[in-house]
Amino acid sequence: MRIGLVIYGSLETISGGYLYDRKLVEFLLRHDDQVEIISLPWRSYPRHLGDNLSTSLLRRLQGLQVDVLLQDELNHPSLFWVNRRMRPEFPVVSIVHHLRSSETRPAWQNRLYSLVERSYLRSVDGFIFNSHTTQRVVQGLVGEENPAVVAYPAGDRLNGRIGKDEILLRAAQPGPLRVLFLGNVIPRKGLHVLLEALSHAQPGLCELSVVGRLDVDRAYARRLLRSVTAKGLTSQVSICGPLDDESLSALLRSSHLLVVPSSYEGFGIVYLEGMMFGLPAIAASGGGAAEIVREGENGYLIAPEDWRALTHHLEILAMDRQLLVKLSLAARQSFAAHPTWEQSGGKIRDYLLEVVEA
Repeated sequence: MRIGLVIYGSLETISGGYLYDRKLVEFLLRHDDQVEIISLPWRSYPRHLGDNLSTSLLRRLQGLQVDVLLQDELNHPSLFWVNRRMRPEFPVVSIVHHLRSSETRPAWQNRLYSLVERSYLRSVDGFIFNSHTTQRVVQGLVGEENPAVVAYPAGDRLNGRIGKDEILLRAAQPGPLRVLFLGNVIPRKGLHVLLEALSHAQPGLCELSVVGRLDVDRAYARRLLRSVTAKGLTSQVSICGPLDDESLSALLRSSHLLVVPSSYEGFGIVYLEGMMFGLPAIAASGGGAAEIVREGENGYLIAPEDWRALTHHLEILAMDRQLLVKLSLAARQSFAAHPTWEQSGGKIRDYLLEVVEA
């Protein structure tokens, strides 16, 4: 197949959505498909809306020699009218990680985003969803007429396996509960909730490593760094920034628990990546995290912003290492039962072949 893919910026951007797109492209190339990346520049939302008036973008998309055009739904503000104007001979399929209008923000803003997203979603011929949660949200907006596939993200990009004996030994080591936050430092990921919970936990019970970019929302990151000092957490919190795969794997292997209390996730690849190393996950109940994090089995789900519940779970797991072992072993089993990137890529490719043939 000849496939086009529209994204903002670079496939190497660090986020779960870009990882999903990147793994799909790698799979397609391994199976002798041709993939052309159409990169649009990152700008503000209003300027992205202005892309719909661009004749050069319209001509560029109309001139593609492809069998199917994939578009990351993140690009919806640049494409909602362009798609209608170009009237392509090839099908257009949207990869939907989660809708912008599903995120936590003032209702009037989400009403605006929802109008634009609905217009975009109605301009495409099919969908690739990362979770059943995302599928339900999108179909609630535009119905179920277009063909679609749900292909879960995977958690097997890192090298490293951990067995039962290593999990038992890790949990039995004396000292604080070693907590890991893994994600870009932006409000949606909920690091502020974790810091608030940590500040109310019994002193010395937990220590936290924060892995992720600090330059995505610099003002928010600066506020959190100040709050670490203000809350007296300097000795308990390590700010690691982004790590290479080898360093990240080592930190995952040595940690006890993954906590990323995002206000909304379309799915949450990070939870699976932690479970590969036997880390139970604590996530927020908004969005698709519940499709992998099962309450009291391989982790816990808290309401968004509920730092009190998070404090409770941290203290219990810090003191009850048998419970930690139980959740850790179940987390490792959850990872083992989940599709790999290879399997997810195969599911998407089969779907694309069906769309092209139809």
